[in-house]
Amino acid sequence: MSTTRFAPSPTGPLHLGHAYAALVARASAAAGRYLLRFEDIDHTRIRPEYYDFARDDLAWLGLGPDRETPPQLERAARHREFLDRLRALGVLYPCYCTRREVAAEIAAMRSAPQGPEGPLYPGTCRGLDAGRQAGLEAEGRQPAWRLDAARAASVVGPLAFHDRRHGRSDVDPGLLGDLVLGRKDIGTSYHLAVVIDDADDGATRVTRGEDLLPATHGHRTLQALLDLPEPDYLHHRLVTDESGRRLAKRDDARAIRHFREEGHTPADVLAMLPGL
Repeated sequence: MSTTRFAPSPTGPLHLGHAYAALVARASAAAGRYLLRFEDIDHTRIRPEYYDFARDDLAWLGLGPDRETPPQLERAARHREFLDRLRALGVLYPCYCTRREVAAEIAAMRSAPQGPEGPLYPGTCRGLDAGRQAGLEAEGRQPAWRLDAARAASVVGPLAFHDRRHGRSDVDPGLLGDLVLGRKDIGTSYHLAVVIDDADDGATRVTRGEDLLPATHGHRTLQALLDLPEPDYLHHRLVTDESGRRLAKRDDARAIRHFREEGHTPADVLAMLPGL
């Protein structure tokens, strides 16, 4: 039996892409458990009403969970605990760069490091000495915390993960560069929180969109560093619009609530989704 989870962010109404993700998660649980977890660490963007909207839409579709687990905002202490463990392992470093500074440095480079989605963080703050760090903090700068991907790779050694659609992949800890694991504004990051929360929730199969397949290289690295169990994965296809663009929260015309207001039935909406 598998334990799966559907983990939306309450920053907008659920749309067809969410419905498909929930459908895949429930189907992948088979006779096991299918959980709902709200990924709400980015508290600057969430809206209270979207929690209940999501629960209501899932129930209407017949995709209500077996159980709802605590949302990420209630797990902040747990995330800090694991961030401290990574610092103790020596695989994190403080990063004082702003997004504008990173963009400017990349633009000035003749050959910036590249990842699957474009330029990677060039390592500006990697190796800063204590004096320079103290100087930056004296200026009022607070750091984010980044994974030193090269150092992490040397600690964990060779790794792999298995995806039920894409097969076996050898892990490249630096595929997405030195990931931010502790953000300045919210204390943690998606990459760290999702790994911890999946382990705590007992997720044995992680289902999510194939756009997150590259992130799994970093997640598998974190699981090894933190001695967390390795789930298997299913990175499913994405639901797209007529131009092939992935649906987002801005696609109100494809929101589940919009279809409900137009008089569609749950069967109508499920028929709009790709096959499993």
